[in-house]
Amino acid sequence: MSNYSSEYVKSELKNGVVWLTLLRTDKKNALTQDMYRALTHELQQAERDSSVAAVVLTGSGDSFTAGNDLQDFLQIKELDSSAAPFEFLYTLSSLTVPLIAGVNGLAIGIGTTILLHCDLVYASAEAKFALPFVDLGLVPEAASSLLLPAACGHLRAAELLLLGETIDADTALNFGLVNKVVDADQLQQQLEGSAAALAAKPAKGLRATKALMKLPAEPVADRIDREAQVFIRALNSDSARAAITSRLQRKK
Repeated sequence: MSNYSSEYVKSELKNGVVWLTLLRTDKKNALTQDMYRALTHELQQAERDSSVAAVVLTGSGDSFTAGNDLQDFLQIKELDSSAAPFEFLYTLSSLTVPLIAGVNGLAIGIGTTILLHCDLVYASAEAKFALPFVDLGLVPEAASSLLLPAACGHLRAAELLLLGETIDADTALNFGLVNKVVDADQLQQQLEGSAAALAAKPAKGLRATKALMKLPAEPVADRIDREAQVFIRALNSDSARAAITSRLQRKK
């Protein structure tokens, strides 16, 4: 894939963690095709780099993201599965590197559906979430018609997808859409703490565990067998043996 870049997406690698920040502050970080391409590129780069323990996605200003820039979206000449927004979603859904989101304000449309693909989600007390697809004559994306009912139940998903109701951070926590709500001035500290905790763990183990968690439903016996195969391979790896040795030494 080409090296896409965008002035509105900042990428930093710090201590084994890739920090992605949306910088289109004046437009509440509404996503354009170029921003999708840049995000896709950065996620693919992180996925290929085995030393990356996690990716953190945040927004600048008072918003995580207000969703798609509709004017830019309508400029897409051929809207099919190869279009930039869908390429981003396919990349997002296939990640094995852990993904953390910090929601500092508005999370509209894909600003909320993207969270369904994250592993850890932290929100400031001021965060607002909404899925106004039906109001625009559209339908939900990012597999949210599947993932949202699974996350919070059909009735709550209907509130968000059919009524398009806006919910606050505490309601999102109650719905199971975020892990924790913190004061705005504590959000960065929370993100840094969780990112550091992941970075301190064996990256291969993190990725293999996430990959297992994202597999389709299957009989319990089949999952035990699948886990056993991955477990055996992991046990024979240098990183696992080093981690086990270190744990045993600490116990002594």
